[in-house]
Amino acid sequence: MSTPGLLAPLGDIPSDKFRRQLYELADWIGEYRAKICNRAIAPSVEAGAILRALPTHPPETAEPFESIWNDFERIVLPGIVHWGHPQFMGYFGSTTTGPGILAEMIAAALNVNAMTWRTSPAATELETVVLRWLREWLGLPEIFEGVVYDTASISTLHALAAAREQAAPTVRESGLSGRDLPTFRLYTSDQAHSSVEKAAITLGVGEQNVRRVPSDSAFRMDMSGLKLFVEEDLRRGFKPLAVVATVGTTSSASVDPVAAIARFCRAHGIWLHIDAAYGGGLALLPEAAWIRQGWAEADSFVINPHKMLFVPFDFSALYVRDISRLRRVFALVPDYLSGDSARAAIDYMDYGVQLGRRFRAIKAWFVWRSFGREGIASRIREHLRLAKLFAQWLEKDGRFEILAPVMMGVVCFRPAGYSEEGCRALVDALNDNGETYLTLTRLHGVVAVRLGLGNVLTTEEHVHNVWEIVRKAIR
Repeated sequence: MSTPGLLAPLGDIPSDKFRRQLYELADWIGEYRAKICNRAIAPSVEAGAILRALPTHPPETAEPFESIWNDFERIVLPGIVHWGHPQFMGYFGSTTTGPGILAEMIAAALNVNAMTWRTSPAATELETVVLRWLREWLGLPEIFEGVVYDTASISTLHALAAAREQAAPTVRESGLSGRDLPTFRLYTSDQAHSSVEKAAITLGVGEQNVRRVPSDSAFRMDMSGLKLFVEEDLRRGFKPLAVVATVGTTSSASVDPVAAIARFCRAHGIWLHIDAAYGGGLALLPEAAWIRQGWAEADSFVINPHKMLFVPFDFSALYVRDISRLRRVFALVPDYLSGDSARAAIDYMDYGVQLGRRFRAIKAWFVWRSFGREGIASRIREHLRLAKLFAQWLEKDGRFEILAPVMMGVVCFRPAGYSEEGCRALVDALNDNGETYLTLTRLHGVVAVRLGLGNVLTTEEHVHNVWEIVRKAIR
């Protein structure tokens, strides 16, 4: 209990101490990033060890920063997977960048809420600016306008919500239950991301109404399969709602035949959503202009700049042809914001489920101005070169199978003759030694080891190190 007549200590850190700790933390971040390659990538901790090492109950009184920092270094840091390590090559291409880190610090210091223009004019208008820059790089027509979310899963959810509203305009007001509505169907390839099923679950469409279209030998959606599914569903009285085409699939970075899919969707009045979360960044390369084919015909398009465009996680941009279709689903202005709304061309709270919104645009603005399109393109080209070089080493060795075309910074392979269990054991062994981090995937029923590039710190030397580790690990 506090002493009668005295106030309890107030929270936060005094200004002079905060300034000193800020400098110390900046030094630590700089040192961490400069020497991250000396760290083991994956932690060697048991499940629950961090939980057991931390207090069970919340703190009743203030603790000094030094104690908190000591626990961070002693308990938390040893349990971190270092995604920024130049030999971390699992999942998708992801990276920290100097300007991105600086911008995140600024966003934390400002702590603004970008829900309406009035709550932060600069955050709203900077979001509009970076979305227009990105639209220009992607070659999308000006009829496409965008909004920033956290991840492509959320972007796809919002796009398909707009598709559902277009197909059944009274769902927003009256819902789905107890009404005479058709059974909606979604179509995507058997290589597409699981976010399509999650959106179907959330929107009341249902997981079983997502039809996975077979893919061809290059893991692209098979057009004859799509046509067959849609024609079959129409005969059975189902309502085709949307097709999700992928540009850079999660497993192998394959690219669906978007132009052909777009023509088919237009002919049948079906919403086309393009998931270019990973592969969309390739559009910044003049020599890769082919990848844009069909994009201008889409109804919605998502790209994750936190993958190939070097903005730190998380940052996803959704573009919608005539974005008022998205606003019609989500615009809802409560009384306590009625004085803030409609002060400018756009209030981003009207274009999604979220009300509170982080100032994400500032990190894209910092990164893209620091790199420029030419700098981003050069980095992408280097990652493409390194992926092809790794594939060449696999081929030259002769003991490996490359299981998918090397389209982007992704290589799918396995040692010849290895079973699924053998591949899993190999990846576990590789990751356990702390020098690299790879993942597994499945391509047409065959388990593959998957290497993914995208870190600005990764050099040819790092890729060669991983190659040597893999080469020596197989029997």
